[in-house]
Amino acid sequence: MNLKKLVEIMSTLRAEDGCPWDREQTRESLKPFLIEETYEVIEAIDEGDSGKIKEELGDLLFQIIFHAQIGKEKGEFDINDVIERSAQKMIARHPHVFGDEDCGSSEEVLKRWDDHKRKEGKLKDSILDGVPGSLPSLLRAHRLQERVSRVGFDWEKAEDILRKLDEEISEFREALQNDSADKVENELGDIFFVLVNISRFAGVDPENALRRAIGKFVRRFRHIEMAADEKKMSLSEMSLNEMNELWESAKKGE
Repeated sequence: MNLKKLVEIMSTLRAEDGCPWDREQTRESLKPFLIEETYEVIEAIDEGDSGKIKEELGDLLFQIIFHAQIGKEKGEFDINDVIERSAQKMIARHPHVFGDEDCGSSEEVLKRWDDHKRKEGKLKDSILDGVPGSLPSLLRAHRLQERVSRVGFDWEKAEDILRKLDEEISEFREALQNDSADKVENELGDIFFVLVNISRFAGVDPENALRRAIGKFVRRFRHIEMAADEKKMSLSEMSLNEMNELWESAKKGE
């Protein structure tokens, strides 16, 4: 089985005598599936399951082929055009590999990458162009901060950002005391943005960090639920102290 065979399967599914569901799909209707499949790949990577990674990558690839088939039906492009454009772009953006330029560090590679994007007509209005507004907020904040750091708009050291965090938390407390919902939301957003900056300085992806924290929360709360089941109690019958003790027990077990 190769890429050509998968393209043929997609073409058959979209044919007049193909699958009714597949034939009804449009670029718009497929957007949720594209996002879902991407997150399933990320989940498989987080789990470290190579078999699942392979399977989910296949599902994501099929979404790409689906969109390429729609492009072909519209007379716009096909999967070969997609592959060719990607290959051209990667070669053009890596002259230090495929050409005569030299790059001594990852930072220099990223700066050259942006330079080549400008030559392609991107980033013509702002260096922030190309960071999709539909990205999850933590990831978008991270990407925007990375972009501006490449031109020197950045904190000098982590301690400066930590002081900024203290300042934002103080402003958040003040907003809470004044009971202004709009101000509270605004100040909380500033805290999140500073935390993303801290994670970037620490070399940590904020999305990954939050996913890990969520995973810990789910595991520990499930421990509380299972303990309640063993005692034949509902969670509402447990006191907060009982649940906190079980939470600490789960934490120690990790």
